[in-house]
Amino acid sequence: MSNPIGRDTLWREIQQVWDVIVIGGGIVGAGVFREAVRAGLKTLLLEAHDFSSGTSSRSSKMVHGGLRYLKNGQIKLTMDSVHERQRLLQEGKGLVDPLRFTLVSYRGDSPPGWVFGLGLIAYDALAMRWNHTSHSISALKEICPELNENRLVGGSSFYDAQTDDARLVLRVIQEGQRAGGTALNYARVAGLMRTQAGKVCGVQVQDQIGGPTAEIKAGVVINATGAWADDLRAHVGERPRLRQLRGSHLIFPREKLPVNDAISFLHPEDRRPVFAFSWEGATLVGTTDVDHNESMLTDPAISRAETDYLMAAVDHVFGCLGLTEKDVRSTMAGIRSVLDTGKADPSKESRDEILWDEHGLVTITGGKLTMFRHMAQKTLKFARSYLPEHAHFNGSSRALNTLDDEALEMLAYQPQMEDALLLRLLGRYGTAAPSLLDAAHSDELCAAADTPTLWAELRWAARTEQVVHLDDLLLRRTRLGSLLANGALNELARIRLICQPELGWDDARWQREEENYRNLWQRAYSLPQKEMQSA
Repeated sequence: MSNPIGRDTLWREIQQVWDVIVIGGGIVGAGVFREAVRAGLKTLLLEAHDFSSGTSSRSSKMVHGGLRYLKNGQIKLTMDSVHERQRLLQEGKGLVDPLRFTLVSYRGDSPPGWVFGLGLIAYDALAMRWNHTSHSISALKEICPELNENRLVGGSSFYDAQTDDARLVLRVIQEGQRAGGTALNYARVAGLMRTQAGKVCGVQVQDQIGGPTAEIKAGVVINATGAWADDLRAHVGERPRLRQLRGSHLIFPREKLPVNDAISFLHPEDRRPVFAFSWEGATLVGTTDVDHNESMLTDPAISRAETDYLMAAVDHVFGCLGLTEKDVRSTMAGIRSVLDTGKADPSKESRDEILWDEHGLVTITGGKLTMFRHMAQKTLKFARSYLPEHAHFNGSSRALNTLDDEALEMLAYQPQMEDALLLRLLGRYGTAAPSLLDAAHSDELCAAADTPTLWAELRWAARTEQVVHLDDLLLRRTRLGSLLANGALNELARIRLICQPELGWDDARWQREEENYRNLWQRAYSLPQKEMQSA
């Protein structure tokens, strides 16, 4: 990614005619961008805020094989999801990792545990591998000694996968850039250009950093803005068709909630599946599924009701730990869109992807993170009539690039680093991993506090990854703002020492960024204030 210092140059370069303009820098937009570039198309990606700043940095981090689709009888979709999961596990090692799920069953659960067991047999049959195991109560206690034994009847384990969703988005975008595409964050599409016949033929884009406005033409404009898709569709006179749902999470220090893999169970109040799993050295608990009827902010916040709901889930299964809200390190809330069919229960709405062509504006929304490559290829084929004839799509192409021989050779000469750490860097940074290590100072190849993040990753992000604001650095390029106490504010002195020279910010700019970040973290990433009790 280009350095923010070169933003003016990059802004001038985007003012040309493109084959494809992709609007939205989440995982779906990133996937469409990369696939379009690989198909030989001149492609521009525009993101109104930061890359992955919407839903794609706030998901549940799961790379699912589609077990929930199987319950709905969607056999083909389950098979496709399993295939894409396996592809990502193979091609994204160090970024997409296997995760053992243990489904815990209590007396009175509906559906009962044996129903899940039957589902897992079918699930493994579709994956053509036996990956699930049934557990007695004693076996479950060996897996997770902290489990509540009251009414516990047994459980089953199976394997899916997890990722750092924001880093996955960044790697996909970076691979598209290295292949010749152009991506710009903080570039808001304020309007659409249309021909005399009414067809969308370009965008009006506003630089969100106090820069200019430009009109940019393209053969096709693809709306990949996710939960915000209806806002762009309104520019061509289309009525809203999406329902915005919020999913929120609590993040605990691992020493407070020690879960090695993932524990999944039914919430005692409404029997919705809830989970607690190990992620980036912490434990993440989620998720809720409620209508988001508030303004569509990039940084939504968990509500008091959602907090109480998730704490009730924690107490139901891990009550022996005596956890309270004081033990919560941070929160994370994201908004996802589904087709609004008016169901009373938001969890009953379909999560399938949706494609529309409205006056030449092609919209792709819905779907799951696991399926981003599949969705990208489906979108470009859907828009084929607007694309040049030379575009070539390879349905079996990789989702993530391999490292070249030179990069692998450079990584081999790191005898002081453990293999697991090198694999982690390789997964997150791909071909750039050796350059990240070369740029690091001698004292930066160690972990930041009790996280798996190296101090060197901060330097690399500030130098090369289009960081515009401090929250880009601490909430998406790295996850220190979610993993460390008080949003990593206690570590800002060292972060400033590393990053301020790389970013080129003067002291006044740093102070403004620090204050803005502090306010943002308190509003959207910490626990909500308790409601005042009436006298």
